[in-house]
Amino acid sequence: MALVTEAEGDDPPRVLRATAEPRRQVNRLAAVQVRRARVQGSSWGRIAQALGVSKQAVHKKFGGGRLPGGR
Repeated sequence: MALVTEAEGDDPPRVLRATAEPRRQVNRLAAVQVRRARVQGSSWGRIAQALGVSKQAVHKKFGGGRLPGGR
């Protein structure tokens, strides 16, 4: 696994970059899935429950904007 190899290195900035990339990818994936869930009619509360966070945290992280049609 490339991350494990990079994380064992001696260069802290390189190791930090290597460990930050999976987080960026997961955050992008989560944002896409939150948008999909909202388009399909899921409530912010249900999305928050699925993510294991509060509804307020979901609003803060993903914008909490209204979709067309008042959802």
